[in-house]
Amino acid sequence: MTDQRPTIITQRLCLRPFRLSDAADVTRLAGDERVAATTLNLPHPYPEVLANQWIASQEDNFTTRKSLVLAICHRIDGYLIGAIGLTIKHELDNAELGYWISAEFWNSGYATEAAYAMTKFGFENLYLHKIFAHYFAGNDSSGRVMQKIGMKEEGFLRQHVKHHGHYADLHLYGFLQADLVQPPLTPVEILFP
Repeated sequence: MTDQRPTIITQRLCLRPFRLSDAADVTRLAGDERVAATTLNLPHPYPEVLANQWIASQEDNFTTRKSLVLAICHRIDGYLIGAIGLTIKHELDNAELGYWISAEFWNSGYATEAAYAMTKFGFENLYLHKIFAHYFAGNDSSGRVMQKIGMKEEGFLRQHVKHHGHYADLHLYGFLQADLVQPPLTPVEILFP
């Protein structure tokens, strides 16, 4: 059986399936303490064996309709910038958007570009009704990404999660398929295997 995960092309990015050869870069980039501090599910330190296991699980997660996680790469040079994914609840027709960007690429607009492409794919190809996301209180950059792609604030969850030994507040954002608007980015191209 061939891998059925899509590749999504934007103006500056290529969102493609992770490969086992990405494990060292995932370990280095996601293992950065600054990145782990902003993301609920990234451990710190991040061992390469865990990166290999995580990458190896992604094809099955897509096949079983649990999630779609893609590598965010530079469109021309191919280097890894981060990751973006949808954790899917098909029985509810919704998904949670999650992403991380290497600290060296923060404030470049890559997260916004990738988030728009992934949510567009979720609505138009996975037929989702709603996509939502959250960010830690204090991580306003992530909140701006959500706002730029059209998400609206839906709530504030006090001390909702325990992150690196401390309780953290979460801002909750979301939007419906009917809310999706075309931001000033070049059209998204989707390639299937």
